[in-house]
Amino acid sequence: MRLPGRIAAAIEILEDMERRKRPASEALKGWALDHRFAGAGDRAAIGNLVYDALRKRASHAHRMGSDSPRALVLSVVVNDWHQDLKSLNQDFSSDRFAPESISEAEAASLCSDSAFDGAPDHIKADVPEWLTASLARGFGSDWIAQGQGMTTRPPLDMRVNSLKSNADRVKKSLARFAPLSCATAPEGLRIVSGPRDARTANVQADEGYQKGWFEIQDEGSQLVALLSGAKAGQQVLDLCAGAGGKSLAMAAAMGNSGQIFAYDADRNRLAPIHERLKRNGVRNVQVRNPDAGALDDLAARMDRVVVDAPCTGTGTWRRRPDTKWKLTPDQLEARMAEQAAVLDEAVRFVRPGGALIYITCSILPEENDDQIEAFLKRHEDFALGNLVVRWDELFARSSARPVSNNGKTLTLTPASTDTDGFYCALLERAR
Repeated sequence: MRLPGRIAAAIEILEDMERRKRPASEALKGWALDHRFAGAGDRAAIGNLVYDALRKRASHAHRMGSDSPRALVLSVVVNDWHQDLKSLNQDFSSDRFAPESISEAEAASLCSDSAFDGAPDHIKADVPEWLTASLARGFGSDWIAQGQGMTTRPPLDMRVNSLKSNADRVKKSLARFAPLSCATAPEGLRIVSGPRDARTANVQADEGYQKGWFEIQDEGSQLVALLSGAKAGQQVLDLCAGAGGKSLAMAAAMGNSGQIFAYDADRNRLAPIHERLKRNGVRNVQVRNPDAGALDDLAARMDRVVVDAPCTGTGTWRRRPDTKWKLTPDQLEARMAEQAAVLDEAVRFVRPGGALIYITCSILPEENDDQIEAFLKRHEDFALGNLVVRWDELFARSSARPVSNNGKTLTLTPASTDTDGFYCALLERAR
């Protein structure tokens, strides 16, 4: 397929998302199944057009005076992919799969140098307007830049599994993709995202991945796993383990010593952990299924309880930009209630002198510092530990500086740490 056909396909997919109210990933998969003639390069390019349009939907719509799929995709192609407008229109006229030619009105909007003069701040930040006050409270005068950081294409990050391999071996195995060492995570490797129609590296087909030499894991997720402070010989409960990414990272940091209990209330989310543990050579993780009384024997015994809480996922807007525009106040309220409940549940497992580590992939203060302040009022035997100091101890050579509004908790973002968005707080229980 040539670019005009790819543009038409991206418009069709965005229209399908609007009509059927389904996620971008499902719409892209459905289109590919219905258009089997499209090659891997075509699918990658079309996916990039769709996701680029969604990441900056507000600003593209503002420029064009319309949030129609056609307006969004044309703005991406001209203003982000830097296609020449005249050449693009010529290509449209000679390709039977192309959309309609670009009108004079559309051309004027696409080429306007004053499109954002006087634009509202939420348009500049490319975030939903109703979140303006929340983001401003969380990031102060820097909130627009933080929002803009969420509009960039994410890299592909990996964690070298120190139980089976090392960075040099993994780099050699993936040399064709030119992986780089991550700026902060000591076991992290990164394949930077390419421009325009660049394809994401398929590292899961690599021999090293099949042998368990590395896992795909955003650098931010690696960092908060290390900030949990899990050490060799300790007893650790991963209360919201999901597919086990942080359990795997902690197991490696603990050198397969001690014990990690991996649990999740959703059996389906937990299911992939078994294969991952085997492939990674992890021996100190015991999976607990969500059965009645499954964790009763762990009460007041854990050195560390890690709560990777259910959240809005605002920290993953680079990877799942469609969720940015679907989020509602009611959904935020529901996640906040779930977070408070799981924090209170976690308390019973923390031994005297132990610690609770609260993690979200959110950048909203309602889910982060606000939750911790409320928790400390409910549980007076806990105190807030200092993760800013721990960050400096663990990552002294890194220039990345997470956001901290109280000097103790940390918020990682694309703009501050070049990672996905994560929040982390350390809650220490009195002896």
